Amino acid sequence: MQKSDMLNHARTVLRDNDRGTYTVPTHGLYPFQWNWDSALSALGFSHFDEARAWTEIDTLMAHQWDDGMVPHIIFHEPDDGYFPGPDVWGTDRPTPTSGITQPPVAGFAVRRIHDRATDRDLADRMARTLVPKIHAWHQWFYRCRDPQGTGLVALLHPWESGRDNSADWDEAFARVPTDGVGTFTRRDTTHANPAHRPTDDQYKRYIWLVQKFRSLDWDNRKLHDASPFQVVDPGFNAILIRSCADLADLAEVLNLPDIATQSRALADKALAAMDTLWSDAAGQYLCLDRRLGALVPSLSIGGILAAFAPLPLNRVQALSARIETLAQSCTYLVPSHDPTTPEFEGLRYWRGPVWLIVNYMIADGLIRAGEGAMAERIMQDCARLIVKSGFAEYHDPITAEPCGGAHFTWTAAMIIEIFSTRDLVS
Repeated sequence: MQKSDMLNHARTVLRDNDRGTYTVPTHGLYPFQWNWDSALSALGFSHFDEARAWTEIDTLMAHQWDDGMVPHIIFHEPDDGYFPGPDVWGTDRPTPTSGITQPPVAGFAVRRIHDRATDRDLADRMARTLVPKIHAWHQWFYRCRDPQGTGLVALLHPWESGRDNSADWDEAFARVPTDGVGTFTRRDTTHANPAHRPTDDQYKRYIWLVQKFRSLDWDNRKLHDASPFQVVDPGFNAILIRSCADLADLAEVLNLPDIATQSRALADKALAAMDTLWSDAAGQYLCLDRRLGALVPSLSIGGILAAFAPLPLNRVQALSARIETLAQSCTYLVPSHDPTTPEFEGLRYWRGPVWLIVNYMIADGLIRAGEGAMAERIMQDCARLIVKSGFAEYHDPITAEPCGGAHFTWTAAMIIEIFSTRDLVS
């Protein structure tokens, strides 16, 4: 496949999943607007339709809650092909939304789209509108998900991480009960192979947490302490740190000094706290089970995604070496879980497969730290996966088998972003 053919196909995917003011990740499996999907998809749009890229993020932020949270799903149109739908969440919003959030990559995306914009008036106008909203979201995280002021925020539901069924959550998630959940019918397994998706037992625990938070009227002042699942994810925190730092830089350009100063302070405090998650033995960052006060010995992509943050160079270099070790046990980088561990499943969602969005963020962090050779290797693997298996949601890191949804928006967006910014040979 030639580079031009791949780019044209990727643009077609974005257009096919475009609903005018927002995109869906793919037809059928995910029929609504997802939070970090939208922010990353906007990067792809920005290379051939800047106005559409800005609209994507503007639509997302238009559904921000009064307390600053940006929900992980916005249910723009009714669709009974997805579970759990608005009736399960019960958030009582003018446009229905879920009641939890997702990785706050929007700050990074807005800064990057603004930096390379050709329509400077549009870029400045949209950034001035979006930056205060994104900053309020960042402040919400540290107020509601870090009540003790540690500098690091906790996830209260695995879906917030974006890595729904990661082995990182297994022990903490086992403490979530299933009593009283009742019966329900999953819809995801009618659109995708059940062997590629989370298990039924995991779904019961996902829904128990939703029901628990709903019983508290989605009051974010109460949810943290009420949740039996409190996990500090290094990858999630790295995205938040990077977005805070990028928002600070952008706020300075836009002459918004208060936001710049506050964002920089949030990023600096969190960056210092990240070192509490480092494991010399693992050669990477690990999750922290906040309920137990202990690191989780799970070798997942979350600890490597930390490279996306502006970490000290020695840490990024160590993460690059860790990726080199992973390369010895897989064909395509970067697997979402270490293939040498018993938890690894090459086809099941976040327990092994390669995800291009995570590859892109890891590579971006490596480039910033001078680890360009490893970054190039990762991006070359992204291209090889698409040539071999198409624009799937995710891919087996050993066989390249396409998994999950097909014709996937953010996979296509990442190919546009990678090929438009790097001179790769397919």
